[in-house]
Parts: sequence; C-alpha cells; structure tokens
Amino acid sequence: MPAVHTYTPARPKVALFVTCLVDMFRPGVGFAAVKLLEQAGYSVEVPPTQTCCGQPAFNSGDRLTTKDIARQVIDAFEDYPYVVGPSGSCIGMLHHYPELFADEPAWQQRAEKLATRAWELTSFLQDVAQFQGIDAQFDGTVTYHDSCSGLRELGVKQQPRTLLGQVKGLELKEMEESETCCGFGGTFCVKYPDISNRMVSNKTRFIKDSGANTLLGGDLGCLLNMAGKLKREGIDVQVRHVAEVLADACHQPAIGDAEV
Repeated sequence: MPAVHTYTPARPKVALFVTCLVDMFRPGVGFAAVKLLEQAGYSVEVPPTQTCCGQPAFNSGDRLTTKDIARQVIDAFEDYPYVVGPSGSCIGMLHHYPELFADEPAWQQRAEKLATRAWELTSFLQDVAQFQGIDAQFDGTVTYHDSCSGLRELGVKQQPRTLLGQVKGLELKEMEESETCCGFGGTFCVKYPDISNRMVSNKTRFIKDSGANTLLGGDLGCLLNMAGKLKREGIDVQVRHVAEVLADACHQPAIGDAEV
C-alpha cells in the first residue's frame, strides 16, 4: 500500500530583529523571542546582515549616518512579511525611517513598507498572532515598566500584561508611575547624567514600593539602567526582560547580576 502524505502548509515567516543590546549583553532574550514566535506558529529567521537600527546617530542629529544604516536594515528585512524585535525602542526607530527619506521617494516607499511590517514582540504575539499558548511558570510577584518608545510610539501597554496573565504562579503588582521614563533615553543619559540619575532614582523608589520581587520590561536599555541603579542602592529586586518570563527561560542570572 503506498504511503499517504498529508500536506502541511508552510508556517508563516518572521524575521527577528535582534537589536544591539540583546546581541551584546543579553542574547538569551533573543533565544526567548525565537521560542515564543515558534510556539505561536511562525518560522523564525535571523538575517545575518542586520545591524544597529541607527537610533544613536538619529538622536544625535547625524542624519547621513542614520540613512546609511537605515538602507542596510531595509535591505536586510525586505523579503519578510513580518519583522519582530524584543524592543519597542528599536522597532520604533524603524517607524521613523520614512521621514529620513523625504527627499528620496524610492527609498521612502521601501521604508514605509518596512514600517508597516515591523512589530514589537509582545504586540506581535498579542495583536497579530493572538497567541494563547504561553506555557510558563513563574512563582513570584512582578512589576512592569512601560518603556517610552514602546508605549508612546507603538501603543504597547496592555499586550505584555495580557500575555503575563497566562503565566502560572505569576502575580503582577503595578508600580506608581509605571509609564514614567527611567532616565535612560539612549544618548540622553550621557548628555544629561544628573537629570538621568534623578529620574532613575525616582523609578527605583517606585519599584521598591510596589512590593514586587522582580522588575519586568520590554526594552533592554531601560532594564540595564534600572538594574544598575537597583544594585548600587542595594535594593533586592531581580530584573528580567518580559520575553524571558513568557518563554519560561529564567535559568540564567537576572539582568544586572553579571552585566552591570
């Protein structure tokens, strides 16, 4: 009797935008993102030619360098229906690309197409994939920091909280002013260190007062900033990227235990 072959449709493809900080400081976040996207039913690829999103140059007013970087990123991700990154800040930068090419219509059109396909990780899982298959356990209380770019540029607010609601054993305790900037702001913390330090000092107080034993967020820059301040102040709160908890990948040391 001949073998019966059942047709299995190809899984939709997603390109992972790893981001510089994840690549250099916390690669486990990238692996957690891959695990979540695959659990949601997607085939994940990591384009090897991807680079920085160009945000440091953009924030410093260097538009020529930013455009050169943007062209390379656009080329790297052009053939993918979805581009997903574990950072509202970096994905938000991709949404700024069209304004860079106001005087180059062909590149502007390509930039606009990329922007429509670029998603922050938790937003993609919740709003596009409508993922209900989180299989994770986290026995503890967490509080969540809403990073500026994700919140204000991409509308990321409820999505991570809804996904965390699927994690067994997890209790969310909202901190005061969860939407207030932590003071990192990329180059802001370098240009205005005193203001930045005051802002993160306020933030660590809110974190401590929440009573949570773990701080979560969706942007590694913010998390590194707050983890460093928490450690210097002797506040016993571990810091993790939300993807690590959602993917049940908290076996590595918390952010700040090794990096900061």
